[in-house]
Amino acid sequence: VANHSIFTVMGGERAVVYDKLLGVQDKVRKEGTHFKVPFMWEPSMYSVRIQPREIHSTTGSRDLQTVRVSLRVLYRPDERKLKKIYQEIGLKYDAKVLPSIGNEVLKAVVAQFDAGELITQRDAVSAKVREGLVARATDFGIILEDVSITHLAFSDDYTKAIEHKQVAQQIAERQKFLVEKARLEKEAEVILAAGETEAAKLIMEAMTSGNRFLELRKLEAARDIARSLARSKNVVYIPGSNNML
Repeated sequence: VANHSIFTVMGGERAVVYDKLLGVQDKVRKEGTHFKVPFMWEPSMYSVRIQPREIHSTTGSRDLQTVRVSLRVLYRPDERKLKKIYQEIGLKYDAKVLPSIGNEVLKAVVAQFDAGELITQRDAVSAKVREGLVARATDFGIILEDVSITHLAFSDDYTKAIEHKQVAQQIAERQKFLVEKARLEKEAEVILAAGETEAAKLIMEAMTSGNRFLELRKLEAARDIARSLARSKNVVYIPGSNNML
């Protein structure tokens, strides 16, 4: 009889007690050892630790593309509503509620966006899903600590169409680059030719004006030769006069 007169609530758990005469009791038992009326009271344990759960849904976007979405939620029951959870849902409340409301919210949110927007505006989509799911879970006495989209995929046909579009854009960018490169090279050739023509013109003008241009070239060449010889260790300078010891 003694064994039937006590029950233990482990750490991270809460107990809801069902009285066979009076029904579910209002008081929720916390961790520790508690007394009970043998054969009359039946305690049921709920974990109040934060737990993860994956929710998967296949739905449609605003432009009628098939979208596969996966959510990860971190949840726990609201201790103040454990009696209601026990009475209306039961012990497996998470398996009964979370997939249902998850699909409901995902379908409602995804239908507001085109397929492309689901990718480019993923943060906004995730925020709307989180807001809607938190509100719906609260109605069932469930607290969601975190909601995040872990997977977002489209139909095979749409994925292939996106890949083909990306390849086409890359080819177009490559062609644009080649055309621009050819244009710049052509402009460079024109500028170079114009410079050479101008240089030749200046040289002709200098030559026709007299021999000063040629003399200047000779002096510059002689100067370069003298500098080269001065740097060489194998060249000995001998003065032009005969005054040597």
